[in-house]
Amino acid sequence: MTAKQTPDLKPQWLKKRVNLNNSNIQEVKNLLEKLNLNTVCQSAKCPNIFECFSKKTATFMLLGSDCTRNCAFCGVSSEKPQKLDPAEPANIAEASRQLGLKYVVLTSVTRDDLPDGGAEHFYNTIRQIKKMLPDAKVECLIPDFGGSEKSLRLTLKAKPDVLNHNIETVKRNYKKIRKGADYDRSLNILKNAKTIMPKILTKSGFMLGLGETEDEIKALILDLKETGCDILTIGQYLRPSGNNFKVSKYYSPQEFENIKNFAESLNFKYIVSGSYVRSSYHASSAYSSIKAN
Repeated sequence: MTAKQTPDLKPQWLKKRVNLNNSNIQEVKNLLEKLNLNTVCQSAKCPNIFECFSKKTATFMLLGSDCTRNCAFCGVSSEKPQKLDPAEPANIAEASRQLGLKYVVLTSVTRDDLPDGGAEHFYNTIRQIKKMLPDAKVECLIPDFGGSEKSLRLTLKAKPDVLNHNIETVKRNYKKIRKGADYDRSLNILKNAKTIMPKILTKSGFMLGLGETEDEIKALILDLKETGCDILTIGQYLRPSGNNFKVSKYYSPQEFENIKNFAESLNFKYIVSGSYVRSSYHASSAYSSIKAN
């Protein structure tokens, strides 16, 4: 690992050119507003938002825009959550149709206030998409459902093509960065998904720059491999606002490559590692690559 950089001064490799003149960007925004839909792209202040919108893709965020947890790294609102929108599953399917999506990525806020954590809403949304777009593939980035196997089974019953649950950071960071979450619980979600539906592709991701050590990174990757996880995403933590956890370090492209090389030695089916990598970024590429081999 290279020496620690000054957290508030982004290095040259993190400078990203953005083209705001693409007409698709406003088209996507208008469609989302018309159908009253949320995206993690907007809510989490994703740095790839304009690139994705310009290609008429988005990651739909279910269960409202307010999360019942308040993770220190996250840009999503943690106000009192609203009632579920019963029209949301059908509207997401309609938006997917209008955007011409062949690969639909769903995620959500965490809803500890709901008895099933929102699993039925995931189930209904997946079913609506597959009904309207029979050939489309669906990836679900789910919360931990409070560790409920029943909720996990319900989500899997809808037959998503990829089940994603992000581990987010190393175990030591959970108490200060992921309050309300549990490292072993998250690992068990991935492990149980493989037990319940052995042929499903499972996926997880984590961020660098939250004070982790090299040994902790390797231990995390080994833990994910033991769950049977197929797809791994590794990205740089970028502070969404001044109220969030400070960046401890900006990792260089070479460091991301070194970490990827370690993960590749463990034979994951697909790994993507880099500064701007996010869980749903180019998600269809991983699925297509695995299915082609």
